[in-house]
Amino acid sequence: MGPLMADAVSGAGAVPPADAMSLTGGAPLTGAARNPVGGHVPVAGGLAKVGLSYAREMGAEAVQVFVANPRGWAMPEGSARQDEEFREACLTASIPAYVHAPYLINFGSHTEATAQRSVDSARHSLRRGRAIGALGVVVHTGSATGGAPRAKALAQVRELVLPLLDELDEDDAPWLLLEPTAGQGSSLCSRVWDLGPYFDALDHHPRLGVCLDTCHVFAAGHDLAGPGGMKQTLDALVDTVGPGRLRLIHANDSKEAVGAHRDRHENIGEGHIGAEPFRELFTHPETEGVALTIETPGPKAQHAADVARLKALRDGP
Repeated sequence: MGPLMADAVSGAGAVPPADAMSLTGGAPLTGAARNPVGGHVPVAGGLAKVGLSYAREMGAEAVQVFVANPRGWAMPEGSARQDEEFREACLTASIPAYVHAPYLINFGSHTEATAQRSVDSARHSLRRGRAIGALGVVVHTGSATGGAPRAKALAQVRELVLPLLDELDEDDAPWLLLEPTAGQGSSLCSRVWDLGPYFDALDHHPRLGVCLDTCHVFAAGHDLAGPGGMKQTLDALVDTVGPGRLRLIHANDSKEAVGAHRDRHENIGEGHIGAEPFRELFTHPETEGVALTIETPGPKAQHAADVARLKALRDGP
């Protein structure tokens, strides 16, 4: 069992409390597979009430949520009751939970207001993540704006992010998970080896991890669909940041060809990546214990189909 699942299953074997059962429509959520497979769930109307119901209906073994508008700077407090219900239901059912921070965050921005808002927003997501029992908070690695050289942007990343990481000093604090982007513009991280200078800038902090989006790295130029492409990419990731840093995978197919630098997600097996690379992903030693969450298009039924397909690839011969 990998380190993530060891963190997530401390309540395994317990009988789900009445609240957890009702939140999931009478059927408990289930987790604790080698690789829990789930997805990003909507929470408008209640983190626990809506989010966990959606998770059950899509067959999720892991969940990811927003705790703020992903396209704004607002930082809502949330509901203490919903937080508690969500946290307890996930703990009881061994469901690892994650938060995706707002998309606007860019620690490399040359605009002082954006840089400071990025810090405030990330701090809010980390605080809310701890309140709901999240194991990690995903943040995009950002870009060097205003024509600033990469070295200058990374120096600013260090100045802004190291204090945030040092605040994560409680045992139940979430990890900060860096998500490389598809390589648009002056991206600071798109290919997996770009994470090397980013980790160096942050002193390889013990609460720093990686969220790998399969669509992003494919769009950035890693040919996951080629022979052994998934293994080669994961090997390169381990060579760059070391073992144990991969803490979450966003499992998405791609509407665009490899190297297109366009972030357009597709349903599992229906895009240019295809299904087989995901089977390869499940056998790599670095992915053991790491959850997968989908961010694919379509309604709930399509999300459930994507989750089911990934489970079949995981559990099949």
